[in-house]
Amino acid sequence: MITYREATLIDAEAIAQLHSRSWQQNYRGIWTDDFLDGPVLANRRAVWHERLDNPVLNQLVIVAEEAGLLYGFACAYAGDNALWGTLLDNLHVVSNQKGKGIGTQLLKSAARWSYSQNPDLGLYLWVLTQNTSAQQFYQSLGAVNQDVLSHENPGGGASDAYRYVWTDIKTLL
Repeated sequence: MITYREATLIDAEAIAQLHSRSWQQNYRGIWTDDFLDGPVLANRRAVWHERLDNPVLNQLVIVAEEAGLLYGFACAYAGDNALWGTLLDNLHVVSNQKGKGIGTQLLKSAARWSYSQNPDLGLYLWVLTQNTSAQQFYQSLGAVNQDVLSHENPGGGASDAYRYVWTDIKTLL
């Protein structure tokens, strides 16, 4: 049975490994091969050790696990933007576990937490324009594409990303 809980520093390595694998699988051809085949894991290790060792007050990291195996995680920042609300900074699920409701449960857990922090704000995230499967997932849960901006890629270059928004977070509760 899959359980969902708040992440701790002990989870940093497993989260970094899942995050880097997800980027390698989903961002190939968008981000540089030099980054994806090189320092991506070291990059994610540094990020997740810092986030979980020194969490900011408005941060939530949730993990989905079963029998000690990490199947997914989500990271959110409450009240990140005065207009758009809480930023869903990450949501990743192990590729062979996709389609089993893990991502939906992680998203809804982050939405419940966000609502408890500030019920008047929405929830938003960035999705690369080439990541059509993620776009379909978020749209199926009621997210609306509000705009597109260019973002600097880790490892160099830039990519366009859509801002997907739930203006009324209650639709996810």
